[in-house]
Amino acid sequence: MQTLLLSALVGPFVLSAVLAAIGAGDRRVVGWIVGIGRAISVSAAFALVAFAMGGPPKPLGTARLFRVDALSALVACCVAVVGAIGLSFGPGAPGSVHDTPAMRRVFQAYGNVFVLAMLLAVTVNSVALMWVAIEATTIASALLVPLHRSKASVEASWKYLLIGSVGIALAFAGTVLAYFDFVTITGLRQTALGWPLLMDKAPALDPGLLRLAFVFLLVGYGTKAGLAPMHTWLPDAHSEAPAPLSAMMSGVLLAVAQYAILRWKAVVDSTPGGAAFTSQVLLAIGLFSLLIGALSLVRQRSYKRLLAYSSVEHSGLICLGFAFGPAGVFASLLHMINHALAKSSSFLLAGRILGRYGSTEIADVRGLMRTMPATGTLFAAGVMALMGLPPFGLFVSEFLLFRAGFLSGHIWETGVALVIAGIGFVGLASHLLRMLYGTPPDGVVSGERDTWALVPIVVSVAALVVLGLFLPHAVTTLLGRIVEGMPG
Repeated sequence: MQTLLLSALVGPFVLSAVLAAIGAGDRRVVGWIVGIGRAISVSAAFALVAFAMGGPPKPLGTARLFRVDALSALVACCVAVVGAIGLSFGPGAPGSVHDTPAMRRVFQAYGNVFVLAMLLAVTVNSVALMWVAIEATTIASALLVPLHRSKASVEASWKYLLIGSVGIALAFAGTVLAYFDFVTITGLRQTALGWPLLMDKAPALDPGLLRLAFVFLLVGYGTKAGLAPMHTWLPDAHSEAPAPLSAMMSGVLLAVAQYAILRWKAVVDSTPGGAAFTSQVLLAIGLFSLLIGALSLVRQRSYKRLLAYSSVEHSGLICLGFAFGPAGVFASLLHMINHALAKSSSFLLAGRILGRYGSTEIADVRGLMRTMPATGTLFAAGVMALMGLPPFGLFVSEFLLFRAGFLSGHIWETGVALVIAGIGFVGLASHLLRMLYGTPPDGVVSGERDTWALVPIVVSVAALVVLGLFLPHAVTTLLGRIVEGMPG
């Protein structure tokens, strides 16, 4: 049954990519096929979550290439939901009348490959195939950054590709180090790259070599996660990329990279003294990312770059949670869900604002609540959620995260993180207020268009409110099962 669900999860994205690549059929008919396929994929993701909560994971597929446990199911569900929404807003979607046929084909083909690669990264049973899938996300998304061709977008794409490739090369070096340590000590070659066996044999591996490997892996996958100081590709790529791509990259690609970091953290934590080492490293890089993200928020002039630096800040917070023990991991995973919903919605709304005002400069956007009342209200809700305000879910996850920091004995680190988060709060609030109110620039038309497109965003904001008011039993059970699977 799980194999069938996994096929239903990834199959529609394969079909959509092929249909877009060959430019097949009537656009309306293809649109219905793709839409139904995405609904099937999202349904399969939720069904996999239900299976993951029901018992221990089993290898899937004829060659046992796949394995879906609670952590895989959680991230895969986030990817399927945000991917389906993001692709529905891009070129080729209803209402995208200004996009050329070539742009529609490119976006839908590579966009579906991008989502497919993220789904594979979190469901494959092998550390090597996970690395390959994450590398594939870099290639597919880098091709989409310059969809609206300009000198700045091409430069941003190359910068993203080069820095991302360096990062993924470092992750490869860390993987190879861990592999040779495993093979040298256990003598097992055929199954050396599978997660279950690696976790089983981890206590016998060389702690020093694994720690060195973790540093490479953290820097490598941390580059994809937008952790400072490897984050420099992120603001440029997001400021030039189409809004739906930014929604997917910031909403769930960062989560996929954090998934890889958490998997490897579990391996290193199984060795003597490993947990203390990973905690110290994650604390350092988490605090630094939080600081860089928060300070950069204050001085931003572009609202797309503002959202990008907010991702650096939240990625740092998630890393901090990983360092705060089991309660911190619980809070970080909840934060990952909330961030995926809030950031993807905010970027999609930023695309609507750009379409109306024709500028990404904060100074050029005034009177948003008058010109686009529904978009402005939802954008305010998304940014307020990112600020950590109630009644949104990020308030709860940040509260649980800082609480875990204090309870785990990291008093000073948590206190410093709170002060830095306050700086980011002020930065986001001041920019948001400048955009919402004031006199709209001359020539900017008032009124909403394509209001149907706001429906998925309304649902996302509603989900954020629900997660802020109470934690559903299914969510706490799923996150609890993930935490139980982590080394003590």
